[in-house]
Amino acid sequence: MATAFSAAQRNETMERMANAHFDVLIIGGGITGAGIALDAVSRGLKTALVEMQDFAAGTSSRSTKLVHGGLRYLKQFEVKMVAEVGRERAVVYENGPHVTTPEPMLLPIYTDGTFGRFSTSIGLMVYDRLAGVKRSERRQMLNASNTSASEPLLRTQGLLGGGRYVEYRTDDARLTIEVMKEAVKRGAEAINYVRATSFLKEDGVITGIHAVDQLSGNDCTLRAKKVINASGPWVDTLREVDGSRQGKTLQMTKGIHLVFDSARFPLRQAVYFDTPDGRMVFAVPRDGKAYVGTTDTVYRDDPAHPQITEADRDYVIDAINFMFPDVHIGRDDVESGWAGVRPLIHEEGKGPSEISRKDEVWVSDSGLITIAGGKLTGYRKMAEMVVDLAARQLQQEFGYTSGPCVTKQMPISGGDVGGSAGYVSYTERKIKDGVALGLDRTAAERIARTYGSNADALYERMPDPRTKAELHGMPQELLLMLRYAMEEEMAVTPADFWVRRTGDLFFRIDEVRRYKSAVSTYMADRLGWSEQQTAAYAKELDQLLLEASGRN
Repeated sequence: MATAFSAAQRNETMERMANAHFDVLIIGGGITGAGIALDAVSRGLKTALVEMQDFAAGTSSRSTKLVHGGLRYLKQFEVKMVAEVGRERAVVYENGPHVTTPEPMLLPIYTDGTFGRFSTSIGLMVYDRLAGVKRSERRQMLNASNTSASEPLLRTQGLLGGGRYVEYRTDDARLTIEVMKEAVKRGAEAINYVRATSFLKEDGVITGIHAVDQLSGNDCTLRAKKVINASGPWVDTLREVDGSRQGKTLQMTKGIHLVFDSARFPLRQAVYFDTPDGRMVFAVPRDGKAYVGTTDTVYRDDPAHPQITEADRDYVIDAINFMFPDVHIGRDDVESGWAGVRPLIHEEGKGPSEISRKDEVWVSDSGLITIAGGKLTGYRKMAEMVVDLAARQLQQEFGYTSGPCVTKQMPISGGDVGGSAGYVSYTERKIKDGVALGLDRTAAERIARTYGSNADALYERMPDPRTKAELHGMPQELLLMLRYAMEEEMAVTPADFWVRRTGDLFFRIDEVRRYKSAVSTYMADRLGWSEQQTAAYAKELDQLLLEASGRN
C-alpha cells in the first residue's frame, strides 16, 4: 500500500515509522539505499529508510551523470565488473527511459594518447561483448577525417581516428528520487533529514536505531530486525558507532565537473578523452550546455560539503583547452559546477584513479550489514546482493520467507512509458496533452521528458484558468514542478527543489537566480516556515549558488 511522500506530512511519516517494527531499516538515501528499499519492499519485506540530508544529497547528485559500463576499467583488467555493470546499463534504461537516455560517445585516438587504433578497436569490441551491447549500438571505428567531422572542435594535431560507442546519460538525482518514489508507492517508509545517532542493541545484536529529526530537533527510536548501512561516504562513521570499524575501510576521492553554455563551448557530441597527465575525462552536451569532468583526488575533508578549488577548476579548463584548443575556455566562462565524493574501498599503494570501483558487503558481529564502494550503474545489482543476504538472515533467524529479486523488469516511478520502444511516442502524446491544457510546447516538453508517466500528476495540478500562476511570480511549468516536488517527492527546502528535484542549479542557474525568491515564498507559505527558517534556507541556497558558479 502506498504511503505519503509529502514535505507537509513529514511529521506523520516520522510518527508512523516510530510506531512500527520493520523487517529492514536502511540508513542512507542515495541511489544505493533507494535501490535496496525498492528491492526489499517488492519482496514483501516491511521496509524503512532514513537519510540525514536530502535524498541524493551526497554522491548520488554529484556524479558524472552517466550510466556507463566503465570502459577504462578494462585497462585494470576488471573484466567481471565491466560485464556486470555494462549489462545493467540497458536494465536501468528500460526501467526508466525518462531519466536515462543513450549517448553516443566519441573516443578520439592520438599519436600521444593512451589508446592506439588497434587497442581501441579491440577494447571496444570486448566492451561490447562483455556488456551485451545490442547490434545497433556496437562500436564504430572512424578515420581521422570522420572523427573531426563528428566533433569539429577536437584537436587535429596527431589525430589518428576515433572509436564511437554508446553510453547512457542520466539525471542521477532524479533517478534516485524515482527509485525512492517507487519504493514508497509499494509500501516502504522513507524520510529525509533524519540522522541515525546510535544503534539499539539487545545482547549485542542491533535491533534498531536512535535518530534525530534534523528539522524539528525531535528524537525518535526506530526498530527493525535488520539494519543496513548504505550511507556512502559515511559508512565508516556508522561502523565506528557500531564499534565494528576494522579490516577494510573507505578511501574517499573527490571529482568535480564544470558547466558551460553551448554558445561558449558548442560541443556537438559527447567525447571521452585523454588529459595531459594520462587520465580520462568526459565532455558531454546536455540541454544547451556542456559539462566536463571529472578530477580524481584524495579527499579527507567533510564529505557533506566538497568544494571546487581553483586547482580543480584549472585542471578541467586546461584539459578542455588541450583537447579543444580553438575554444579558449577561461575561468569566466564557467557557468556552474559541482563537486562530489566517491566512497571507494581503500587499496594500499594505489592512487585515486587506480582504486577499484567494485562493491563489497560487510557484516559486523552486531549484525550491521554494510554496503561499500560500487558505481551508480550497478545500484540495482548491489541492492539485490544486499537484500539476498538480509532475506537469508531473516529466514534463518525468524523463519521469514521472501521471494527472489523482481526489480530487473520493474519500471521505476515515471517509467511506465512502454520501455525505450514506446518512450518517444508516449512523450509526444504527453506534450500534446500539456499544450491542450494551456502550456506552451517548450514547457510541456520539459514536463513530459522529465517526469515520464508522472506527467499527468503535474497536469492535474494546473491552476484554474482564472488564477494566474504569475501571481506566484514564476512560470506555470515551474509552479507545477514545485507543487509536485513538495507534495509527491518530499522536497523540504529550496535547495532540495533547485538541486535534487530539478538540477537547475547546475544546468539552469539563471532560472534559479531569477525565481529563487518566488519559490522560497511559495514554500514558506505552504510549509509554514518561520522568518528564521525562511532566512536560513535562503542563505543555504545563496551559498550553493556561490559555490556552483565558482564565486565562493
